[in-house]
This record gives sequence, C-alpha cells and structure tokens, in this order.
Amino acid sequence: MLANIKRGSLKRGSLAGVAAVGAATLVLTGCGPAPESGSPTATASDYTGCIVSDSGGFDDQSFNQSSYEGLKKTEKDLGIKVNQVESKTNNDFEPNLRAMVSAGCNLTITVGFLLGDATKAQATANPDKHFAIIDFGYDKPIANVKPIIYDTAQAAFMAGYLAAGTTKTGTVATFGGIKIPTVTIFMDGFADGVKYYNEKKGKNVKLLGWDKAKQDGSFTGDFEKQDKGKQLTQNFLDQGADIVMPVAGPVGKGAGAALKDAKAAGKDVKLIWVDSDGFLTAPDYKNIMLSSVMKQMGAAVETVVTDDKDGKFTSDPYVGTLANDGVQLAPFHDFDSAVPAELKSELDQIKKDIVDGKLKVESAASPKA
Repeated sequence: MLANIKRGSLKRGSLAGVAAVGAATLVLTGCGPAPESGSPTATASDYTGCIVSDSGGFDDQSFNQSSYEGLKKTEKDLGIKVNQVESKTNNDFEPNLRAMVSAGCNLTITVGFLLGDATKAQATANPDKHFAIIDFGYDKPIANVKPIIYDTAQAAFMAGYLAAGTTKTGTVATFGGIKIPTVTIFMDGFADGVKYYNEKKGKNVKLLGWDKAKQDGSFTGDFEKQDKGKQLTQNFLDQGADIVMPVAGPVGKGAGAALKDAKAAGKDVKLIWVDSDGFLTAPDYKNIMLSSVMKQMGAAVETVVTDDKDGKFTSDPYVGTLANDGVQLAPFHDFDSAVPAELKSELDQIKKDIVDGKLKVESAASPKA
C-alpha cells in the first residue's frame, strides 16, 4: 500500500531533536566510467527535492532523520520545494519511489542500504530523473544515481579505542540491527579500535557482540523492534559490559532504555550512538551518552541537492571519511571531564594517523570507490 505523501509534515509526528548539520568539505571520488553530467540549471521555485526513508522513518533519531534534516535545510536555504514519504516496510520502497517520480521530483534521495535494488529499478525505468542513495554503492555506476557512502570504520575505530580507554569493567559491547555491510562496517571499526587499545596498552579489554575475524555476532534482525535491542543490551550488562554501541537505528533506543535502567540502579554505564550526534538527536539518553560515530549525511544531502539544482549532477560517489569530515567522532559533551586528557590526545593522534595513511583501518564493508 502506498504511503501517504505530505509536504513539510511527518506521519510520525515532530522530530525528536534537530541534528547538527556539519559543514563538511565534500570530496567526490569517482569510480568506473564517467557518467553523464547534470541537467540544466533549475530555478529554486521550479525545483523539487524528494526523499524516501527506509522502515525506520524520519524520526528515527539516526540516519533517516539526519538525511531528512539535510534536505529540509536545503529547502530553507535555497527556497526549493520538498516532498517526502516514509516507508513502513520494505514492500513500500518501490511504490514510494514510483510516487516520487510521478510527483515530478527532480532528485529523489533514498535512505539506506535496503533501498539499493528499488532505487536501481526506478532509476533504470526513469533515465531522465536523478536519484541519490545513502549507504549503498553499485558495482557498475548508474548514470542517474549518485551513491552517498561512508568509510564509517574509521570513526568507529576511534569509538572502540575510546570505549576501551574508559571502561571500568574491562568489557564493552556492540550489536547490529540487520547483518548488512553498512552495519558491520561500524562493528569492524569498533572491534579494531578495542584491539588497538589492548595492543598499545598491554590490556585485555573484552568485546562482546562481534567477532571481526569470523564476521559473526549479535543482531536483532530488524531496525524497528526496540524490545530486542533492550534484551540484547541487558544480556551484555549481565556479562559485565558497561559501554554499548548499538548499530541498529531506532532499535538503539532499546539499548538506551536498558542502560538508563542500569544507571538508575546505580551502575556506571554508557552509550555510544551511531549515524548522528546522539546527544542532540536522542536527548533522552544524554546522561549516558559518551559519544557518537557520526556520518555527516545532512551536509552531503545539501551539497548533492544544490549541485543537482545547479546542473552539476554526476554519478561519482561521495565517500565520507575522517579526512573530509564525512565521518567523525562526536564531542563528549557532558562526559568531557570523564575522558582523560591523555586519552583525548591519543584519539587526536589516531585521527591524524588514519588521515595520513599511517594507520590503516580496514573492513570488508569499506567503500571500494
């Protein structure tokens, strides 16, 4: 069933928080044959930018929300028109995309790995329309689709090192929603960061929930059911973990709920958010939010839409890295004083070493572009 389309409003109510849209310097990295260039410049009043969510919805306090806010910022800054439609299930993807095409969208942004096939199908069927997809890259470039992808393992490596350097129990944990590359890339980076800390410090911090070598770990199987995330997190707490990084969209709220309960019971526990700065987008968990592994999706969306409006569209992928601020470790906010100065310096050096290529952070899911 086709989801209702409303301009300027959300079916699920107002956004829980306003994410900071970073002023990232966006670096376009090409792969494969050169795609066709963009269409002629459109005036703002004639231009419509559209967005289709995955099943998490635009109020997921994570990547759907950050992407949507990037488009809304573009609407405000440029005066373009905007349409959006939320997907309740995977079966909504293609009908929602067809609706955007029928609505006359100049550029339709699709949010999430799971929309890869549906985006390709609609782009192929409508070669005169432009699309951009977040968190999915195609082996063979499609001339009217721009991938927006992230080497998230780089920032997640820093988060793993941070977790290992601040745990009081010597045990940290991570889990995913669905076992797909855009989830496991976080878990790979996190695991390597913990491992790097152990090697540098002669420690033995234990990681629950993910074995990088085996590419196997804990998953809820979806991005919707928060009770599953809460139960998994409780299991980790029972095994001694005091810092947890869920990579599961709205399911991360379940992890937050379990950790808040544990804190209320007197435990010193912390949460690491993903995709957006959780301190801003998931304020219910401020008192346990150590940091976040951010993908600057809002800034990428704004740049891609602006380029398309100005007739500069290409299918060259945007690849977010630490070097171009496309991925970042968020500020520690209320926990800033809890992170030792020495550890902060080490994290700064790790970022520099990754950017300079002295420290290689590799995941099977890292962008190949």
